[in-house]
Amino acid sequence: MLMLIGSEALAATLSVPDVGKLLAEARLLQRKYLDSEALAKYEQVLDEDAKNYEALWQAAALSVRIGTRYTDETRRSAYFTSAGQYAYRAFVAKSDGGEANYVVALSLVNQATLLHARGRLLMYKEMQPYVFRAVARRPDWADTWQLLGRWHYRVDHYNVLERVYSELILGGMPGGASSNKAVDALKRAHELDPKRIQFCYDLARVYQNQRQFDEAITVLVASQKLEPVTSEELEVSRRCRNLLQQLARKKRGRNEVE
Repeated sequence: MLMLIGSEALAATLSVPDVGKLLAEARLLQRKYLDSEALAKYEQVLDEDAKNYEALWQAAALSVRIGTRYTDETRRSAYFTSAGQYAYRAFVAKSDGGEANYVVALSLVNQATLLHARGRLLMYKEMQPYVFRAVARRPDWADTWQLLGRWHYRVDHYNVLERVYSELILGGMPGGASSNKAVDALKRAHELDPKRIQFCYDLARVYQNQRQFDEAITVLVASQKLEPVTSEELEVSRRCRNLLQQLARKKRGRNEVE
């Protein structure tokens, strides 16, 4: 019996550095933008330690990131479903964790893209407490502010039918959403991570829709100084450039009229 206990303790001791090594390898793959390989490595961690918090929330975030690249809804749905499963496991492991709350909200909003109007509205209502907690727990993390900003803007721009349905069927509109809060949140995301071109684009689009054209132009000019690394960033850079040209033409037109 003592020998058995000793061998179990030894096995447990030996597995700890293996998990640490796998986590280090996964982080390195992420820094190299090898998302699929990083996800596979985090899944290896979970094979060894099913409740590993870092592996769970990172696997959720990576599953969303990979899923968004597919146009085929079946593959997108598979990744988003997997993301939701990892996210809720992370939440169970650490319900007060900013990362866990973030990936739950992230998985919900991405699953919403595959649903009809009723399902989308339900997802936006369900994600509210998670995204708010994510910002409260991790105010230093730009991604939480970006997601909060997107939530504020989308809910504040519900159309009449969406508002009526939310009031009558879902028990009321999600509370507290406003476009001004969306601007504030997206500005904070941009301040925390000014080299993320997606944050530039999100903020510029909200500025544009709020008719704050000069502010939008300032952000877009800054975006053109950033060097895209991934194909996604290259596409966002192109969108920033096109939007900048569009707003610059409008500004010239206004100046000529004046």
